[in-house]
Amino acid sequence: MKLVRVQETGGPEKLQLAEAATPRPGPNQALVRIAASGVNYIDIYFRTGLYKADLPVTLGQEAAGTVEAVGSEVTEVAPGDRVAYAMARGSYAEYAVVPAAQLVKIPDGVDLQTAAAAMLQGMTAHYLTHSTWPLKSGEACLVHAAAGGAGGLTVQMAKMLGARVFGTVSTEEKAEVAREHGVEAAILYTETDFEAEVKRLTGGRGVDVVYDSVGRTTFEKSLNCLRPRGLLALFGQSSGPVPAFDPALLNSKGSLFLTRPSLAHYLLRRDELLWRAGDVLRWIAEGKLKVRIERAYPLAEAAAAHRALEGRKTAGKLLLIP
Repeated sequence: MKLVRVQETGGPEKLQLAEAATPRPGPNQALVRIAASGVNYIDIYFRTGLYKADLPVTLGQEAAGTVEAVGSEVTEVAPGDRVAYAMARGSYAEYAVVPAAQLVKIPDGVDLQTAAAAMLQGMTAHYLTHSTWPLKSGEACLVHAAAGGAGGLTVQMAKMLGARVFGTVSTEEKAEVAREHGVEAAILYTETDFEAEVKRLTGGRGVDVVYDSVGRTTFEKSLNCLRPRGLLALFGQSSGPVPAFDPALLNSKGSLFLTRPSLAHYLLRRDELLWRAGDVLRWIAEGKLKVRIERAYPLAEAAAAHRALEGRKTAGKLLLIP
């Protein structure tokens, strides 16, 4: 089979198309023929070495496809099932062996590319809005990168819960995408101080929660956007890691809460996976949740997909198609 492998960490040029034997599933695993693999910032973190992995490493954390074979103890899925998964590395490939407990069946009405695009970012948006800070009707939130994959889904789910949603974007084109997702206000941070605008929009109070995937360049202003005892959910760092700071800063800004969550810690049990993935895929099937696929690249063009994502030129999901 063909796969994309990183022999040494570095830039997008380190992504190499290679060949390897098609793997066989162990007792509790399934072999999935991959139809589409999602491209996510976590893949960039592994490629650059920010997140550590033994080399060589096959990137990719999510995919959708068809079960080809199962191990002797698998009960969750069967050959022929259409399945999707996230948080199992190695999806930049034609086939992947995945723990069966991490697979979910795709409902009728959801195609394989959409399912692949929805898993990691959809479940991220779900845990942020339903668990990290369970939004209530009438509460206010700020979503950074509101036209992106995770940002757009977070906006939609926050609206479903009845929240006021403000979003930051870099261009007018992305502002239009964010409005389509449902933001009350799309703030062009390239032209407007988003902190001042959030304070204006909330009458000086601030928002209850900020969902921040950007990191270094937004961190302090994100804190300043919060009302007293509000929460900053820092779930990514596309602009780089946040510098060290004195936790007393949280006190001086209003006894604020700060968390650095990851999807893996919100999928500790299979019932959590079935809840989050089940909601996401069902909402898509029912037309309540829209997944925006920006572009699908051939597997051999993984480097181009990474460059597009790192360049923050995208307004939606990027996929790799074996």
